[in-house]
Amino acid sequence: MARVVSRAPVWLNSIEMDADATIRSLRAALAATPDNGPLRQHLAETLFAYGHYADAETELLAFLKLEPKSEAGHLLLAKTYRAQDKNSAAHVVLEQLVQRDSDRARVELARLMLAEGDVEGAVRNYRSAIESDESLVDAELGERLGVSLEPVTMDDEVVDGRVRGSVHGEEEDRSKLKPIRSDVKFVHVGGLSRLKDEISKKIVLPMQRPDLYKAYGKKIGGGILMYGPPGCGKTFLAKATAGEVDAKFLAVGIHDVLDMWIGQSERNLHGIFETARQNSPCVLFFDEVDALGASRGDMKHSAGRQTINQFLAELDGMQDQNDGLLVLAATNAPWHMDSAFRRPGRFDRVIFVPPPDREARAQILELLLAGKPQEKIDHDAIAAKTERFSGADLAAVVDRAIEGKLDAAMASGVPEPLVTKDLVRAAKAQKPTTTEWFATAKNYVLYANEAGLYDDLRAYLKL
Repeated sequence: MARVVSRAPVWLNSIEMDADATIRSLRAALAATPDNGPLRQHLAETLFAYGHYADAETELLAFLKLEPKSEAGHLLLAKTYRAQDKNSAAHVVLEQLVQRDSDRARVELARLMLAEGDVEGAVRNYRSAIESDESLVDAELGERLGVSLEPVTMDDEVVDGRVRGSVHGEEEDRSKLKPIRSDVKFVHVGGLSRLKDEISKKIVLPMQRPDLYKAYGKKIGGGILMYGPPGCGKTFLAKATAGEVDAKFLAVGIHDVLDMWIGQSERNLHGIFETARQNSPCVLFFDEVDALGASRGDMKHSAGRQTINQFLAELDGMQDQNDGLLVLAATNAPWHMDSAFRRPGRFDRVIFVPPPDREARAQILELLLAGKPQEKIDHDAIAAKTERFSGADLAAVVDRAIEGKLDAAMASGVPEPLVTKDLVRAAKAQKPTTTEWFATAKNYVLYANEAGLYDDLRAYLKL
């Protein structure tokens, strides 16, 4: 029987041959004129179009040495990085372009943020770009983000003096947030000793000895901004703070504030602060606060600016007293925050929340494994093999180990307890999710730390 040989279609072979010929001719022309910027850019674009991403990156870096202000060159470099899964490098390039007021970069950054799971950041950047330049509207991206750009007309709904924003639909029913009593305390938080001390000085001690603070005429309250890689316990630490001082706890997400109606976001924010004041003493916690307090210099539209102005006014307590109101906020991107939030009396303490150290990792593992079938677990040995793992990463390690045990139990019919080697094996399979965050943060430490805001992060990175 004759052997059947699979062959590529003739048209595909033809395209590949044309691509090679084009690239060779461009390289030959560039060899004769190596300082020809447009020709080098054309070669990079051709390499990118045919999927030669590493070569395209090399040519783009050389091109940008010749023309360092080229927006098109930087945008293509960011796309090249993304094509090679170098998202952190792409993020830095796009951030630099956004600082130069590039709306095209905002759209690319929105795509990158969406791919990374930062939907709120993607929405913010995409909306800012298309409101500045309608030609950048991307129907597919807009649909994925739930963002459209439709001007207000005579046919648009106006209810109670409010005009709908750019997204049409029924107004969402919003239930009023209710503070809760937290049963979590510092003892339940693994590690983070320095952070606990900072919060104790700022919040816990004033609540425990109000007489001393009143004697000096100092108000009880204030704000702390916590930043660091995701999954390192910022939210849990805020809840533990409320439990430590026996105060009520009110957690606020972005969806609790932002609204499609013009002016409603400010009303929501005021209502949240009012609820916290009425339940004083209260720990008010804002997660992903950079979405509510982004730099006003990056905004082209007034709606976002008004929300930030309202936030600042509430922190100042311009119309109401904030005595007994303790405001904590968490962000993975402090570099996006408006500098006005760091004024004394607002978030005047900015604290870096690092991944847990070895001792803290051992404590976290012990807490995570409590109540699970286990036998002589060496928590410290596992902690030694999980450098820069976040608390969420450690939880994933435990989940992997349990899944392995469940698979074995299904096969044998006999459940076995967890042992150290199960967790070590799971740790090898789990990669720390903090790596990419540190790659991005390092650039801000090196090139945007004139005010010393990231000195504790610099010390952690030993730069």
